[in-house]
Amino acid sequence: MDDIDAMFSDLLGEMDLLTQSLGEETVPPAAPRSTNKEANTSMGFTNESLNELEDTDLDALMADLMADLSATEEKFAAQQEDLRASFPPPPDLPPPPAGLSPHPTSALAYPASPAGSYGSDVITPASSGASPLPPPPPQATKPTKEEIEAQMKAEKIKLALEKLKEAKVKKLVVKVLLNDGSSKTLMVDERQTVREVLDNMFEKTHCDCNVDWSLCETNPELQLERAFEDHENLVEPLSAWTRDSENHVLFQERAEKYEVFKNPQSFYLWKKNRSDLKDMKDKDKELLIQENFCGTSTIVPDLEGVMHLKEDGKKSWKPRLFQLRASGIYYVPKGKTKSSRDLVCFVQFDNLNVYYGKDFKGKYKAPSDFCFLLKVSDRPSEISTQNRRFPHSRSLPCKCQMQ
Repeated sequence: MDDIDAMFSDLLGEMDLLTQSLGEETVPPAAPRSTNKEANTSMGFTNESLNELEDTDLDALMADLMADLSATEEKFAAQQEDLRASFPPPPDLPPPPAGLSPHPTSALAYPASPAGSYGSDVITPASSGASPLPPPPPQATKPTKEEIEAQMKAEKIKLALEKLKEAKVKKLVVKVLLNDGSSKTLMVDERQTVREVLDNMFEKTHCDCNVDWSLCETNPELQLERAFEDHENLVEPLSAWTRDSENHVLFQERAEKYEVFKNPQSFYLWKKNRSDLKDMKDKDKELLIQENFCGTSTIVPDLEGVMHLKEDGKKSWKPRLFQLRASGIYYVPKGKTKSSRDLVCFVQFDNLNVYYGKDFKGKYKAPSDFCFLLKVSDRPSEISTQNRRFPHSRSLPCKCQMQ
């Protein structure tokens, strides 16, 4: 216990010296109180009070005192650093002599204490106070004329590259026809999707902006039309038109655009009674959509129906039973069953666009006016008046059995 008393006495002496060096008022140990809220608190202990403490209490008290000393040193070092930063030395001063340290010595001085009074694991505050202060931050130099010119040149090059990149973007002036016979002219570049062009049309026409509005492509010569899908880039298909083309772009409502999401029961529950499907609740429709579209893979409805097929090299149209699968459209040959091994692939779904035929019954002697044509989307120029057989395309007049 005598060693502990001596250790605390030495420690209190060091704290008194530290507070005196900082210019703070010394508080008598008998009535400890702080003269400044930000200053560290000085404490006094009597031998009687130290004798009453347990070893664990002494260890905790020792840790608190060491923390107070460390905080005081850190605060003093921060104040010295702030003073150095606020008054930087002029840049034209000569460097200090080789034997002279550029860092001022600390004003803190700690008396040397005997090593025996402190344990070997106790670090004295004097060891941390002897460390030199970090050098002040370097002065911000004013950029030279050459550096300013180089920066301006780099900015001009960057601007020129952006303009060159913008000039390489393909742009088209598109005239869009409205239902009332009027038209709107738009500037469309190759980066814009059909959805973005529709948003521009909404601003120009002030329509109700519902999801049924579509941009449609019409070909009067071949009597074909199709609705562009919202994710398509409009410039790509329009660039395939010839200069003397009579094709048009229409802005009109298509109720069938998202029919599969409005009435999914007509596609996935088509085998049931149609009168019951009309009264299906919206909640049940939503569950049906989540079941078929929100899983790990999209479930394609297993539709089937009779459509007329004109086989290659034949003039007549023959009725065949067609089935819709995830990979494409299949049909049952004459005299075969509906089993999977007897099905013949009519077309596979790989980059296909769907065109609707107009008056195909009179033009191509089709048995029905409800016709559609499937064409490979990466060959837009192959539908032309010079080749009316529609290479890489398949056309189907269909009856109402096929949805």
